[in-house]
Amino acid sequence: MRLDILNKVCEIIIENRDNLTELDRVIGDGDHGVNLSRGAEKVKEEIPKMEGLKPFEVLNKCAMLLMSNVGGASGALYATALMKGAAALKGKDEVLPEDVVNTWNDMILGIESRGKSTKGEKTMLDTLIPAYEAFKSEIESGKDLKVAFEVAEKSAKAGMESTKDMLATKGRATYLGERSIGHIDAGATSSYLIIKTIAESL
Repeated sequence: MRLDILNKVCEIIIENRDNLTELDRVIGDGDHGVNLSRGAEKVKEEIPKMEGLKPFEVLNKCAMLLMSNVGGASGALYATALMKGAAALKGKDEVLPEDVVNTWNDMILGIESRGKSTKGEKTMLDTLIPAYEAFKSEIESGKDLKVAFEVAEKSAKAGMESTKDMLATKGRATYLGERSIGHIDAGATSSYLIIKTIAESL
């Protein structure tokens, strides 16, 4: 498990705390960046203790840290994704590209189930699903992990940007109705930052 990439993801979330909070302030609770960066700080602190852990143990540990330190919907959704991902990797000492495909799919299913949501509802899924589909296609056609993540990053960015024109049907943003249109979703943005960081770090 690349703990250096995990560390970089944490740093990016912390760096973007104010930006994510501002995005969420416009159409949400205004706490996405604050909450998520708090979780990222806790994970970053614990990374030295994760040396030697199996991949599923790392994801489980991150899930527990988010669960206990991140408030709001984002903590529960990201923690659920990580727990589902950990379950998919149980028993694996080495993570192959096809394992990443299966793990990512299970993470998305976890978010859909926990958030009672799907693509097209102005959420993180609008970033994650197109990115996953692009990634899966690249891996199945024989591309390596780095190339597949680079293609996924482009789809993730397009997915994130597509939330700007969507009407929110989940969370606090639903109260705004038509006024939620014209703003990019904070969860879609944090998901994009994670995918972008992984793509750049491989």
